[in-house]
Amino acid sequence: MQTIRTLTLIVATLTSGLLAGVYYAYATSVMPALNQADPRAAVDVMQRINAVIVNPMFMLTFLGAPLVTVGAVALLLGKDSRAVLVWVAVAAGLNVVATIVTFSLNIPLNDQLDAVGDPNLLTDPAAVWQDFSSWTNWNIVRAVLHTAAFGASTWALVLLGRTTD
Repeated sequence: MQTIRTLTLIVATLTSGLLAGVYYAYATSVMPALNQADPRAAVDVMQRINAVIVNPMFMLTFLGAPLVTVGAVALLLGKDSRAVLVWVAVAAGLNVVATIVTFSLNIPLNDQLDAVGDPNLLTDPAAVWQDFSSWTNWNIVRAVLHTAAFGASTWALVLLGRTTD
């Protein structure tokens, strides 16, 4: 059973780290580059990104981070490793909050951007891009949350390793 707990926590840590990295990359490169592009091109590229990011690999990571981290909490309940449980619970909470941010803020903004239709037909693409711009702030929030979850679950792994030595 200890092996299952450890493997679950490893997967939770990896998925948290992968999401932190994706959102960090958006914050530090993708969105700044799109903000420097022609607004019509930025709308077009972001619409394309919204379409291709919904793929099995990303969805496994996106849904896996909160689900597997919560699963790791469940596997640790009632065990002697209270310190490990606390850090995994923190990681789970951070992952869940980041997922809520995505569903309640980022995805609706993506849907709003997709709803404008063909960027070549927009009369004011700059206004459309400006309306979408708060997406970046919420992306940074979820990057910070998943990074903190990655750190918390990494520390939980360290503590778990100490309890099994």
